[in-house]
Amino acid sequence: MERQRKGVSVVLIPSPLQGHIAPILGLADILYSNGFSIIIGHTLFNSPNPSAYPHFSFLPFSDQLTESEASTSDPLHLTNLINIRCALPLTRSLSQLLSDPSLDPIVCFISDAALHFTRSVCDSLRLPRLVLRTGGASSFLVFSLFPLLRQRGYLPIQECRGEEAVVELPPLKVKDLPRMESKDPEALYEFACRMSDELKSSSGVIWNTFEELEISALERLRHELGIPSYPIGPFHKHPTLASHSSSALRSPDESCIPWLDTREPNSVLYVSLGSIAAVSEREVVEMAWGLANSRQPFLWVLRPRSESEWLQPLPEGFMESVGGRGHVVRWAPQTQVLSHPAVGAFWTHNGWNSTLESICEGVPMICMPCFADQKVNAKYVSDVWKVGVQLPGEVERGEVEKAIARIMVEDEGKFTRERALELKHKASLCLQQHGSSRRSLDALISHILSYNNRQTHPVAGEEAK
Repeated sequence: MERQRKGVSVVLIPSPLQGHIAPILGLADILYSNGFSIIIGHTLFNSPNPSAYPHFSFLPFSDQLTESEASTSDPLHLTNLINIRCALPLTRSLSQLLSDPSLDPIVCFISDAALHFTRSVCDSLRLPRLVLRTGGASSFLVFSLFPLLRQRGYLPIQECRGEEAVVELPPLKVKDLPRMESKDPEALYEFACRMSDELKSSSGVIWNTFEELEISALERLRHELGIPSYPIGPFHKHPTLASHSSSALRSPDESCIPWLDTREPNSVLYVSLGSIAAVSEREVVEMAWGLANSRQPFLWVLRPRSESEWLQPLPEGFMESVGGRGHVVRWAPQTQVLSHPAVGAFWTHNGWNSTLESICEGVPMICMPCFADQKVNAKYVSDVWKVGVQLPGEVERGEVEKAIARIMVEDEGKFTRERALELKHKASLCLQQHGSSRRSLDALISHILSYNNRQTHPVAGEEAK
């Protein structure tokens, strides 16, 4: 039976990027299933589909983006624009919401950590603000130490020092530190510092991770941030009462599931490099022939550059050479794919959602990180959790073939699969009644409810003082 409704609302706002939308909607489902009314605030750009979430209310606000700005391939620049332009539109929308007597009272605001502008909005309305970090704790620790890393000379990154150890953050090397292509070379540094500073000013931080996976980073961050910390992940594995609607911005090709049904257990390599990472035509060709030469069955998500150019980057004769051993789709229902018994490994860009989903299903990884936190995640996958291998350097068909053999055929792959299954078990235990994530969720619920009946924001129509 559904838990008793608590008579209070929580507003949640995601950053409008695929890797950020999914976890905040997952958190919203978790809170809804624990009795809270849910309001999803969102920009007009990449807005979620309200019909997929009939149990939520939605609060759109203007992002003031032009068409060219919204189509940028620079996610950091896009996020900075949203932080600059959205404070006033969100304040106006929230003010109207707070004055609506038909709604359950709003007791708390939960913001994506990337949207640091929400601090000023919540301060002006005297609304308690929690922050969701959609990435891992280990990568956020790196971001939080950017000033120290610059002071010690690791930043800006120098390619000639790539193999040098970062002694303050073992086991990372300089080449594993986050980087991102942007119009402004200082943009990532400034963004990371601002994100960390604004998070420290919040009432608490929610993590889509679990203690047993990232205990060292979580303990260090608790000390450095000085605010309540709630690791309640993995979100997508929580038993929720709400419908599990897809938050994907693309429609998945369901044909891959019956194709997987025809394959042997642990025989298929699933290949997907996420929703943003750009892969050059040369890399696609090298990936293709590496897959072909491996002789392993594969399911490959190949995102189209345009509707007319979907399969054009594939080399001539590739599809004929692999025959029925390979299946190529534009987008896949990833959690279904990773949980399928035919899938034996995952070639991934190591975005946090993908990394965590693979861990939860006990699927070993071939790591090909592209930017930002992905490099940190990949290093932890290969060297700390030991549930994957990294592709070295540039994508080259011979190295691709070797990596596939290591993870799918050789003894190293058997060890890696055993480690992955151990972590899968821990991810399951943490969500059980007395598990670490369940205890953290209970503490988070108590924290949110502690705001109830307080005068945390001004009477509707008044200016915050």
